[in-house]
Amino acid sequence: MKNIFYKYLIAIAVLFMFSSCNEEWEDEQFEHYVSFKAPIDLAVGSTSIYIRYNPGGKVTYKLPIIVSGSTSHDNDLNVHVGLDLDTLANINKEHYNLREDLYYRVLEDDQYEFAETTLIPAGEDVVLLDLNFTLGEIDLVDKWVLPLTIKNDPSYNYVANPRKNYSKAILRVIPFNDYSGVYTSGNVNVYVEGTSSDPMTINTRSSYVVDDKTIFFYAGLQDEDLLERHCYKIMATFNEDGTLTLKAEDPNIKLEVDGTPTYEVTERVDDTLPYLLHRYVTLKLAYSFEDYTSVPGTRIAYKASGSMTMERKINTQIPDEDQAIEW
Repeated sequence: MKNIFYKYLIAIAVLFMFSSCNEEWEDEQFEHYVSFKAPIDLAVGSTSIYIRYNPGGKVTYKLPIIVSGSTSHDNDLNVHVGLDLDTLANINKEHYNLREDLYYRVLEDDQYEFAETTLIPAGEDVVLLDLNFTLGEIDLVDKWVLPLTIKNDPSYNYVANPRKNYSKAILRVIPFNDYSGVYTSGNVNVYVEGTSSDPMTINTRSSYVVDDKTIFFYAGLQDEDLLERHCYKIMATFNEDGTLTLKAEDPNIKLEVDGTPTYEVTERVDDTLPYLLHRYVTLKLAYSFEDYTSVPGTRIAYKASGSMTMERKINTQIPDEDQAIEW
């Protein structure tokens, strides 16, 4: 009898436990905080977003706004979004200190637009905020961002996520065309003019959009951290016949092109992932230029020659181009 009695007690306890768990699960486990889905890369203090360059019109990027919680919210939420210049100022000081030339810069007013209020209907967990960009005249010598925040106010019918990296979106806007990106450049040898041994190299070379057929990169070993980097921009225009036209924005570097630079675009399907397409852009070039800023009053002549290649991995199953490319 005792065994039967104990079995009944255990059965009742188990039923009570499951009943309690079910009732508890029906209650809200987390707050219905409102957040952006734009995880910040803490190493650089921003989130990179890639926008197809369009010289003649707007391009839209869809930024997710999400509502957290284990249950659905019952009311329509009118979420207010605005610029966050204070957070951007703190990030600039934290990452770049006194190097103001390296600071993130806010896009000009005529380069972006977005709705200041976005409706999240009752029961919906995610909506997309349209960010419209017009970037035809942008100069990517500088790092351009759109710093956003979800506004908080006691009168609003929602609460912004209290964690800064969730309620903030510091979006570094990077336009791209078919040829821009990071090139492996270890095969480009850079010599001091008049020498032919001990070449200098750099493993990678970033390139940036000028227009839909043109990119720029920095001459020789000059890089993005150089104070006078704008002086060393080399524009490369991709011609229909497979040749490149190289041009310096600053005539003071005395750019001279040796021979006819060329480019080649090749593609192959991944060996193990048939939906993944590898696209390669290879540049072959030779040129000389002068560094006139490193040592005041002295000009140092360099020559560079070789090839550099950019690879893009493209998921052909994803229709949105910016999302399909594995940046």
